[in-house]
Amino acid sequence: MSLKTLSEARVLVVGAGLMGAGIAQVAAQAGHVVRLYDTRAGAAEAAKAKLAQTLEGLVAKGKLTLEAVQATLARITPADAPSGDIDLVVEAIVENLEVKRALFAELEALLPPEAVIATNTSSISVTALARGMKAPERLVGMHFFNPVPLMKLVEVVSGLGTAPEVAQAVFDLAARWGKTPVHARSTPGFIVNRIARPYYAETLMLLQDRAATPELIDACLRAAGFRMGPCELMDLIGHDTNFAVTNSVFAANFFDRRFTPSLVQQELVDAGFLGRKSGRGFYRYPDGAPALPIMAIASPRAARLVVHGRGALAERFAASVPEAVRELDSDWVGLATDGRQLRLTDGRRAADFGPGAAVFDLPLAPGGDIAYAGDAATAAWLTRLGLTPRAVADLPGLVVARTIAMLVNEAADAVQQGVCNEAGADAAMKLGVNYPAGPFEWLAYWGADAVATLLNRLDQHYRGERYRVSPYLK
Repeated sequence: MSLKTLSEARVLVVGAGLMGAGIAQVAAQAGHVVRLYDTRAGAAEAAKAKLAQTLEGLVAKGKLTLEAVQATLARITPADAPSGDIDLVVEAIVENLEVKRALFAELEALLPPEAVIATNTSSISVTALARGMKAPERLVGMHFFNPVPLMKLVEVVSGLGTAPEVAQAVFDLAARWGKTPVHARSTPGFIVNRIARPYYAETLMLLQDRAATPELIDACLRAAGFRMGPCELMDLIGHDTNFAVTNSVFAANFFDRRFTPSLVQQELVDAGFLGRKSGRGFYRYPDGAPALPIMAIASPRAARLVVHGRGALAERFAASVPEAVRELDSDWVGLATDGRQLRLTDGRRAADFGPGAAVFDLPLAPGGDIAYAGDAATAAWLTRLGLTPRAVADLPGLVVARTIAMLVNEAADAVQQGVCNEAGADAAMKLGVNYPAGPFEWLAYWGADAVATLLNRLDQHYRGERYRVSPYLK
């Protein structure tokens, strides 16, 4: 077949688990004839029956018509074995290199030479998977996210041998299926699993340094716009799974120290505290994270107030404390009150500014919990901004700022190395893991100088490869 006709492709989905069934549903809803195959006897039939129940439930809720559901189900046929009259295969089997290679060898013996083979692997190199194939140019990554029918992102991953026209045909097909595809080069973690590592890693470093509690870190990052804090998210994913992915990315990057796994998470795995599925992780379930205490903060007063610096945050301070005078030429942003200073973190600690100083975290949203270190009386002024100050240890970058800086830095490296472009990185992180903004949107808001300065100060504090600044930011 011509690649131009993938819009009418006959599709074989191999693997009738959660991902495979979801892919079959999406393809059938887009009008494709779909065969669903699994080596486990009865698995494909069971997956179709479960899908029927799910879709009928949507009919009852008025979200789908009965006719649409019947048409979708009629297009999906459980198969006893792969067959050759197929234009596109989407593989969604176990994450094992040799098992997938064996399947591709079997498929190549059956399929016509122009058929496309797509793998839903989330972590295995597409280049490595294609080794030994007679036509490696036909293999491409088509990485969906769970749950497939709801999640919009598809990473279209090109291995070293993938033909550009094959990658583009699958990209166009994913868009036709109602997804938002992004091109990626086959490197460890692709886009999402690579860029997302600091969201977990910085929290685990803070916990190892005993800088804050899991519930405080989660609250601060939720206040920054994330749907779930990193501790509750790791509990949801499962620490065994999250730890395994971190180890895989670490090893695949030749043990680059930026991806070093955490002793904190290893302890949880060793104890069997895997999160929700075991009843205990960072939190105990079903209760989950305990509520943070309600802060009783007296209304701050000062004889003289000065708002320092420029930009949106300085303007917020000025609007909240109209009695303050402005110092526009300062090289820092914050508030000075009666010999005290309240500074937006730039990677330095409160102790670096002497007694009566406090540093506060990067506020990405209008209100909610925010980390600070240093003088509590000074930090009380954050309440005038509608924020709830939460004390943490006096470490560089606090909670949100160091996390965002590292997410930006990792995305910058991905672009520098040709894994994706800026727009692809932003789309992938917003659609694949529901980030409130993309890393390059944060970069535009905060500025490359500020991000690089904070990273350099983290590097001065910790020493090592972890916080080195991406050449792309430089």
